[in-house]
Amino acid sequence: MAASITREMLISQDHSEVRVAICENKQLVELYIERAKRSVVGNIYLGKVTDVLPGMQAAFVDIGLEKNAYLYVDDLRVEGAPITGKRQISSYLQVGQSIIVQVVKDAMGTKGARVTMELSIPGRFLVSMPFSSRRAVSKKISPQQREHLLEMMNQHLPEGVGAIARTVARDATPEDIVSDIEFLSRVWGRVKRQSNEVIAPDILYTEIDLAMRCARDIFSAEYASLTIDSKQIYDKVIGFMKRSSPELIKRVNLHRSKGDQLFSRYGIEDDIALSLKREVPLPSGGSIVLDKTEALITIDVNTGSYIGRNTLEETLVKTNLEAAEEAVRQLRLRDLGGIIIIDFIDMEQESNKERLLEALRGLLARDRTRTKLVGLDSLGLVEITRKNTSDGLFQLISETCPHCEGEGRRLSSLTRKIEIDRRLRNYVTSSKQHSFLFAVNDESYQIVTAAGVNLAASIKADTGKEVRLVPDPALGLIDYECLIEGYNPTSGEQRNLQTPAARFFGMRN
Repeated sequence: MAASITREMLISQDHSEVRVAICENKQLVELYIERAKRSVVGNIYLGKVTDVLPGMQAAFVDIGLEKNAYLYVDDLRVEGAPITGKRQISSYLQVGQSIIVQVVKDAMGTKGARVTMELSIPGRFLVSMPFSSRRAVSKKISPQQREHLLEMMNQHLPEGVGAIARTVARDATPEDIVSDIEFLSRVWGRVKRQSNEVIAPDILYTEIDLAMRCARDIFSAEYASLTIDSKQIYDKVIGFMKRSSPELIKRVNLHRSKGDQLFSRYGIEDDIALSLKREVPLPSGGSIVLDKTEALITIDVNTGSYIGRNTLEETLVKTNLEAAEEAVRQLRLRDLGGIIIIDFIDMEQESNKERLLEALRGLLARDRTRTKLVGLDSLGLVEITRKNTSDGLFQLISETCPHCEGEGRRLSSLTRKIEIDRRLRNYVTSSKQHSFLFAVNDESYQIVTAAGVNLAASIKADTGKEVRLVPDPALGLIDYECLIEGYNPTSGEQRNLQTPAARFFGMRN
């Protein structure tokens, strides 16, 4: 019997980013981050074909972004239908032609965004496909419920419009389905009208922000709670739930503490830090080691300090099962895609090998990203393929080191600015004192005092407290040290130059 899973969603917002954490049994398994530069996945554009490459069966499309998007022949649609017969992209597209496309993958590295002409518009319960007649239901819904949902969809969807019922639709009423269909029809109507009024390249439909997208697409009755530390986001989510899933409102909570304490309470910050490390420890003393190359991702399993209690086989089984759980968790957390090879420790008994594979199947079934388990070979190697949907968490929050040219990584300038901002604000807001002198890493000091940034002034504007910064090359990139605190300029302490705070702040006022 499979162990029960308690799922929770956490949404945290601060001055620089929104973060959404998905936890299973109090462990972080997925993390989504949205900064000033938002993902364009799901956006619909009127694009202009700039180049057609028959040899690659692809075309480049200008959709108004920095890099042209690319469209494969498999994603080409003619009057809403996939092309059949002669599959030559040059027979259907010409340079300068305007076409409606949707982004399915953000730009990654040197590649532009990937687009498709098979459009899909998401609602709460259904995903509408205006250029398709296909109607389907999530495989996670029971056959009896699938039949009922298909009947409702066939009854209310416009002729020639396809749709897919999401997993959350299992508990939807006929009124919910009709309401969703009406909403999606209005959205598609606006897209069509705009496509006739604008000149390519131009945007026709913008996907909602990260927090609302996760509340719409992920949060469901399978989740025990959704906790949000932003009143603004909380109000938006509650408003959305009132219209779409009022029965879930009681599971949405507002975390009232300031700062980033919501993530700290759940140990999320520690899990994020661990996701940057090559080696990840296992509960019994073993570890897994993750390495990423251009071609594939390898995960090596080590027993480490774990020596077991009875037989060697028992030791290997326990280590491998722990490694399987942690490996899948890291794949989801880091959003790693492509070919993954896990080098488990070889076991003698076939029953134990099957037990390991069965555990892997169950763990991968929790992953919302499409995966395929190939099998376990005689060397103890397991091959998994996982759909590549983004650059991954590692790429997002780190940057290539200019000294080692990619052999190692360090936190990006933006991440360092955000992290120092977060740490100093938490320190200042939790203190009853009014003035602070902080030391930060000398490189990071240049980042947080650069023109147009002025972190100290920003904190003072928000808290009313005096903050000064000085560089210290001995500190780590995101570390700080409070050198002086306690001076209150309104208390008359300014005239007492015997205290360190008064000497530093008073002599400069």
